[in-house]
Amino acid sequence: MTRARGGRSGWNRRSHVGHWLAARALDACRLVLGAALVSVPLATASAQAPIKIGDINSYSNMALFTDPYRRGAELAVEQINAAGGINGRPLQVIFRDDAAKAGDAIRQAEELTASEQVVALAGGFTSSVCLALADFALQRKIPFVCGIAVSDAVVWEKGNRYTFHTAASTYMQTQALAEAAAKLPAKTWATVAPNYEYGTSFVARFKEHLLKLRPDVKFVAEQWPALGKLDPGPTLDALLAAQPDAIFNAEFGTDLIRLVREVNTRDAFKGKYVVSALTGQPEYLDTLKAETPEGWIVTGYPWQTLDTPEHKAFREAYQKKFNDYPRWGAMFGYIGYKALAAAIAKAGGTDPEKIVDALGGLSLPTPVGEVTFRAADNQATLTVFTGKLTKKGDKGEMVDWIAVDGAKLLPPPAEIAKLRPAK
Repeated sequence: MTRARGGRSGWNRRSHVGHWLAARALDACRLVLGAALVSVPLATASAQAPIKIGDINSYSNMALFTDPYRRGAELAVEQINAAGGINGRPLQVIFRDDAAKAGDAIRQAEELTASEQVVALAGGFTSSVCLALADFALQRKIPFVCGIAVSDAVVWEKGNRYTFHTAASTYMQTQALAEAAAKLPAKTWATVAPNYEYGTSFVARFKEHLLKLRPDVKFVAEQWPALGKLDPGPTLDALLAAQPDAIFNAEFGTDLIRLVREVNTRDAFKGKYVVSALTGQPEYLDTLKAETPEGWIVTGYPWQTLDTPEHKAFREAYQKKFNDYPRWGAMFGYIGYKALAAAIAKAGGTDPEKIVDALGGLSLPTPVGEVTFRAADNQATLTVFTGKLTKKGDKGEMVDWIAVDGAKLLPPPAEIAKLRPAK
């Protein structure tokens, strides 16, 4: 049996992790080969015209998250080109900044398709940008892989044939968190989340999943700060006034950091359970460091202790190229571009309809196990990691983690027709 190193024994994950490791070991040799090719010069692919992909992301004002994404993309492209490119042609990515504004994203998409003649689009940090680019992809009939945003609407309520989603969605993450929350003795819950589509979706999905598992629980308070404008003092006062047993948090970015610091200063959540989306990602733990809250149940990325052969190969290649360890955003960039390259190769060219056909149902090995872009909804079955936060020295880490197969966190394909318009 395999256990992740450095964790405490709060959760019994031995059977979960052992099965997960065994199920994915067969992918290791292919990924190791890809990583080994990082330093190999370009083969004959360099003699032919490149295949261009346009990447639109919030590089100027969300660098904490988008820089790792770009690094993951660059590593994937380097490996693809070192192995001969796509059917002998090199892959080239043209990066553009959207400043987290949907209007800027569309302007960049117009320029990339008209002037640069890209064959596909990728990127998208915020849900609003991804949704805008998804509509652009539908109108222009060009493949688009949404990389970081987690909104279900990208491939469900507002989904279309041309848009694919790499990140574990709101539905997937809240399902995993609700399964952990259902085991807690807490009966009353309060929630806090930013007041826009991402936050409202996270809270609604968490309530839906938890109530199915625990019909006895009650939600007694909600707080909806405007994105980027959380005032932690009054927010905490309002939550605590309801005297909940537990808190569900979906704040992110600087709002999350402000909230955690106020909680620590006041010891506000003493004696309460906390379930918090995304907070186990190294992007946040790097910032919180010794301020990392103990015992919060989170989704995240245990890069230090995930020792499957395929992940070790990825981690070593990433560290060799960037002299740094990977963050979770790097996984989205890496997987997204590996998937696009595989689809273009399968399509046998750059015809957009054939690339879309190839992406639908595509399965590929990744550093966190096999991922499939489901034909029913274009959602990737990315593994979701849940665990607990702890401090080790002056650094935060996610421990006692389990890996949950993303396919098991999604509705069956037969139910997707109820969620997804016919486009």
